[in-house]
Amino acid sequence: MTAMDIKKETPVRTVLITGIEPFDGETINPSWEAARRLDGQDVAGARVIARQLPCVIGKVVGVLRQAIEEVQPDLVICLGQAGGRSDVSVERVAINVVDARIPDNEGKQPIDVPVVEGGPAAYFSTLPIKAIVRDLRTGGVPASVSLTAGTYNCNTIFYGLAHFIATERPTLRGGFVHVPYLPEMAARHPGAPSLSLDLLVQGVKIMVATSLAVTRDIKEGGGALH
Repeated sequence: MTAMDIKKETPVRTVLITGIEPFDGETINPSWEAARRLDGQDVAGARVIARQLPCVIGKVVGVLRQAIEEVQPDLVICLGQAGGRSDVSVERVAINVVDARIPDNEGKQPIDVPVVEGGPAAYFSTLPIKAIVRDLRTGGVPASVSLTAGTYNCNTIFYGLAHFIATERPTLRGGFVHVPYLPEMAARHPGAPSLSLDLLVQGVKIMVATSLAVTRDIKEGGGALH
């Protein structure tokens, strides 16, 4: 067998990147704009496939699971909009509660209900979150570790993914990352910070490369006092 034959037989890794449809009166969602920009691209030697998730709390986990079954990825990075945040927020923990501040895109507003009935109180991300933050900052992308993914659709996605990994797909790695408004969105929200789409896309590429390369996260300060 030649070296070329071995190279041909080496399976190409696949990364599923998800973004969310616009919600709360917005016409675009930065998470989806970034994800779809990378659809079909080769990043760090892996093929990226993008899928859009709905802002519908009762359906979003099912749509995500279906995407995972179709794509069969080695890695899943779910992105979501966090208007008002000033940097890329790599989420550390998902909690088993939905407490919707606003209705979702089907007009539903569940309050104080579990994401998964009988599931654990919380799950940690299986992404190398601190290494991702380090590499994003090195690459010129503002970033931090976040200790709350909220209690809306984004946390539902994160918890649903983590529960699926823990109970059905233990070899899969995945997590959730919140991103700020795009500049054109921030223009409609005076005082709100933003990141350009080009910088956000570059940040997602860094997330993918780091997540594929780092299997054991670094030990580096990233906590919060309050």
